[in-house]
Amino acid sequence: MNPRAQALADILEKGARALEAFASQLTDAEWQTPLPKDGRKIGVVVHHVASIFPLEIELAQKLAAGGSITDVTWDNVHALNAAHARDNDKVTKEETLALLRANAGAAATAIRAMSDKALDLVAPNSIYGNAPLTCQFMLEDHAVRHSFHHLARIRAALKREAGAMIAG
Repeated sequence: MNPRAQALADILEKGARALEAFASQLTDAEWQTPLPKDGRKIGVVVHHVASIFPLEIELAQKLAAGGSITDVTWDNVHALNAAHARDNDKVTKEETLALLRANAGAAATAIRAMSDKALDLVAPNSIYGNAPLTCQFMLEDHAVRHSFHHLARIRAALKREAGAMIAG
């Protein structure tokens, strides 16, 4: 097994486990709390992380196979996220956490299958203005960090809300 790929997969799993552990303790009210500036409910954001792993891995695998990302922009990403929020407004904690476990596991397995050569492949990436970037960067900036990124935002939002309740 490739040590670099193993390390990336381990980090992805660590983040997913941390998000799952935190989300599993949320009250129903917290699950329904909208994130400031984002507007999506916390539960929807956790479901977003869980449901987007396959696409993030698919894009990385495209790079790992020597392809380029030519048809994805941040506008596409924002539209996809908005549609996901509309379509999953009533998502339950149980189904979300099951999806998070399943998709994080599948993503980690896919990453572990990558070679150093695949991780090092450089190709234009339309998400970043067609900058030539590595497959490893794509993994690190998306699938690997995604759970950590949203967990930090969720924690900050709940801390802010708790502080406002105390002050009010």
